[in-house]
Amino acid sequence: MVNSIASAESNRIIAAIDMGTNSFHMVVARIDPKLPAFEIIAREKDTVRLGDSEAKTGCLKSEVMDRAIVTLRRFLDIAKTFHAEQVVAVATSAVREAPNGRDFLKRVADELDLNVSLISGQEEARRIYLGVLSGMEFNNQSQVIIDIGGGSTELILGDSSEQRCLTSTKIGAVRLTKEFVKTDPISREEFAYLQAYIRVSLERPIDELRSYFQAGETLRLIGTAGTIETLASINARENLGSVPSPLTGYELSLKDLRDLVNRFRKLSYSERLAIPGMSDKRAEIILVGALILQEAMTLLGMESLTVCDRSLREGVIVDWMLSRGLIESRLRYQGSIRQRSIGLMADKYQVNSEQSEITAAFALKLFDQTQGILHNWGAEERELLWAAAILHNCGLYISHSAHHKHSYYLIRNGELLGYTETEIEVIANLARYHRKSPPKKKHENFVNLPKKYREVVTNLHPFLRLAVALDRRQIGAIADFKSEHRPEIGEFHLRLQPLDSEDDCALEMWSLDYKKPCFEDQYNLKLVATLEGIGG
Repeated sequence: MVNSIASAESNRIIAAIDMGTNSFHMVVARIDPKLPAFEIIAREKDTVRLGDSEAKTGCLKSEVMDRAIVTLRRFLDIAKTFHAEQVVAVATSAVREAPNGRDFLKRVADELDLNVSLISGQEEARRIYLGVLSGMEFNNQSQVIIDIGGGSTELILGDSSEQRCLTSTKIGAVRLTKEFVKTDPISREEFAYLQAYIRVSLERPIDELRSYFQAGETLRLIGTAGTIETLASINARENLGSVPSPLTGYELSLKDLRDLVNRFRKLSYSERLAIPGMSDKRAEIILVGALILQEAMTLLGMESLTVCDRSLREGVIVDWMLSRGLIESRLRYQGSIRQRSIGLMADKYQVNSEQSEITAAFALKLFDQTQGILHNWGAEERELLWAAAILHNCGLYISHSAHHKHSYYLIRNGELLGYTETEIEVIANLARYHRKSPPKKKHENFVNLPKKYREVVTNLHPFLRLAVALDRRQIGAIADFKSEHRPEIGEFHLRLQPLDSEDDCALEMWSLDYKKPCFEDQYNLKLVATLEGIGG
C-alpha cells in the first residue's frame, strides 16, 4: 500500500490539446519524473474543421467556433476524469491566420477557463520534432520529418541531439482542397495545376532543408499526423491484410504512394469513402494530402517513409517537461532552446551583449529582491523579463529614434523558438516600455494581451527601466546594489555600490531619478537611491 501511494505521488498527469486546422486531438499522459518518461493513457480526436473559414474574410465561422467549444468542453471533462493537473492547449495555422482568431481564443478562455497558446509555424515544427524524438530511436542518424496538416506542412531536419532546420509552409490538405479542388472526381486540369502548385510551394523549404544536409550522411524520412497515418493504414490493409498496432515503424514506399495517388484522382468522394479505414472527413482531403507527400518525397529523393504516431501533441508534453526541468538527459540540449533563440536574435541585430547582460542581471536582481514583497510572479515571468532585458535595445539596429518601438516590432516578428505567441508578445511589450511612456489603454500592443499578461508587463517593466538606468554609461559603473522596502514610511531604498570608489556615478544617479516615476506609480512607493563608499 505504501508503494502504491508513493507511486501515485511520483507520477503526474497532464493533458495536451492540439487545435489543428482539420482535427482537434488530445492526449492524456502519465509522467514519471524519476525516469523521466511519459505514457499516453488516453487519446481523443474530433474533426472540427477550423480551416473551413469564411471565403471572403478568412474569419472563423460562428458554427465552427461553436463546434470547437463543444469539443474542447468534452476534452476538458475527459481530462478531469483522469485528474489531469494541467491542460496545455496549442492552436496553429487556422487560428494564426484568421482575423478573428484571437477573439476566438479569448472566448475559449472566458467560457472554458482554458488559455490556449498560439504558436508560430516554426515553433509548431520544433514541438513536432520533440514529439517524434520521444517516440522513436534516432540512433544518432539524421532524420527528415514531414507533418502534413490541414493548413500547413512542416519539414524538419534533426538528429537525436538537436534539430538542424525547421520549416513551415502554407500548404495543407484542407487549405488546398478548399482552394483548388472544385470537381469530383478531380479533373485532369485541376490535378495538373494542383500538382504544380504543391511542387513550387515545397521547393523553397526543401532547398532550405538541403542546405543543412552533410556530405555522406544517410537520411531517413519520418511521417506524422492523420493524412500520413491514413495512407499507411490503407497500404498496410491492402498489402498485409491488417493494420499494424502501433503503426509507428511501418514503411510506405514512394512507388505504393504513387499508386494510391493515381487511384484517388480517378475516384469520386463517395468512392474514396468506400475504401476500408477511410473516414468521411478524411475522404474529402486525402487526395491533396497524398499529393503533398508524393511531391515532397520526390523533391527530397526519398524512396520510402517510416510512420511515427507521435507528433505535435506529444511534443507539447515533452516541452512541458523540459520547461519544468523534468528532462535532463537525452533532450538536455532542447532545454536551452529559449536562451539560444534569444542569443541568436541578439546577434542578428548586433545587440551589445556585455551591456545587455549587465542590464539583465540588474533586472533579475530587482525581481528577486522584491519577490514576495512587491510582487508574486515566479520563474516563468522572471525568464520573460530576462529575455526582454537582453533584447531591449535590438531596435537600435533600425534607428536610435523611437528604438523602443523598433525593438517591439523586431521581437514580435522574430519567431523566437521555445515561446508561445503570447510570451513573445510579453517580451516585446516589456522591451517596448523600457523607455518613454508607460503602458496605456490606447496602446493596441498592450491592450490586446490577456489580463494576466497585461499585469506582468505593468508590474515588471519598471524593473527593466531601473536596470537600464543603473548602467546608463554602459561601462558597468555600478558593481552591485541592495534594496530595502520600508513600507512604514512608504519608501523603497536602493543602496548602490560603485565599481570605482572615486566615481560619483552622476549620470547613473540622474538616470535613476529620471526613470523612477513608473516604479513609484506602480508600487506607490518613493524610490530613494544612495551611493555608498564614495571617496573611501
